Amino acid sequence: QLQLVESGGGLVQTGGSLRLSCAASGRTFSSYAMGWFRRAPGEEREFLAAINLSGYSTYYADSVKGRFTISRDSPKNTVYLQMNSLKPEDTAVYYCAAGPSGGDRYTSRSYGYWGQGTQVTVSS
Repeated sequence: QLQLVESGGGLVQTGGSLRLSCAASGRTFSSYAMGWFRRAPGEEREFLAAINLSGYSTYYADSVKGRFTISRDSPKNTVYLQMNSLKPEDTAVYYCAAGPSGGDRYTSRSYGYWGQGTQVTVSS
């Protein structure tokens, strides 16, 4: 099993920044593609960003492109989501996920391991 634990959420004002971390343990972190998703109240889970095994390729949803940056630090078994220029509509529970390379990175079904989520609230 691969365990994922998110941290770094909190309350921030519009235009502010947060950096989310997702620490992995239990299996070889570098064997998994990683993704970030979020779910706002009453909404479906939404893809935000993904990163491949090496970390050289990244993918973003249009809603966060240019504002969010995904990265991974394999020696630390950690993936990050740097979030800048935050807006009230970014308020949600944020989840990291791990899945095999080669799956549809934009779809939650492709990820077999999930963290418990961390709350991000952006005040107006």
